[in-house]
Amino acid sequence: MSTVDAVTSGTSGATTTTKSAAQESEDRFLKLLVTQMKNQDPLNPLDNAQVTSQMAQLSTVSGIEKLNTSLQAMSSSFAASQSLQAAGMIGRSVLAPGSSLLLQGGAAAGGFNLAQSVDHAVVTIKGAAGNTLHSVDLGAQQAGNVMFQWDGMTDSGANAANGTYTFEVSASQGGQKVDAVNLALGRVGSVSLGASGVMLNTDVLGSLDVATVKQIF
Repeated sequence: MSTVDAVTSGTSGATTTTKSAAQESEDRFLKLLVTQMKNQDPLNPLDNAQVTSQMAQLSTVSGIEKLNTSLQAMSSSFAASQSLQAAGMIGRSVLAPGSSLLLQGGAAAGGFNLAQSVDHAVVTIKGAAGNTLHSVDLGAQQAGNVMFQWDGMTDSGANAANGTYTFEVSASQGGQKVDAVNLALGRVGSVSLGASGVMLNTDVLGSLDVATVKQIF
């Protein structure tokens, strides 16, 4: 009876140590310094002040590299922390710059921001072709974020179909036009971390930077 022994072969690889640019510069400097000290003229030795200055500069370069590494680590940690915090916004509604208005089940809501109080504000809701469907007269409004609602009823008395519409805001004070920033309301479905930071993925506003959010509901 013959037996076959299992043979386990191990592959040994050389370990390569990668040095940073600062470490390589430090090694070269130290080698050069040692060489200079070995071959210095006893009657004209190296200037201690100059050597100290060079070592201080080298230490500064090394310190900057370590600082950059620490800052990168802190930045990554901060981004991860932001993502975790933003995850708590999933399922909630946010108000951010935009002119879209989502009508579902006979209800839609949007808003706008006023830099100053006005004595007259009108919201005009439009269809996909740019046609006016309904106008809402909100009268006088205070400065800040102003919310409005639409039940889907058009000026002709018909009920608008569920879908996405757009709106415009006209505001004035004493007959003088006042600029208004349109704010769309969207529900957060997910959160992602991109090159520009934490992004909120919404149904109406699409993907938006968390820093652009004006209000959370």
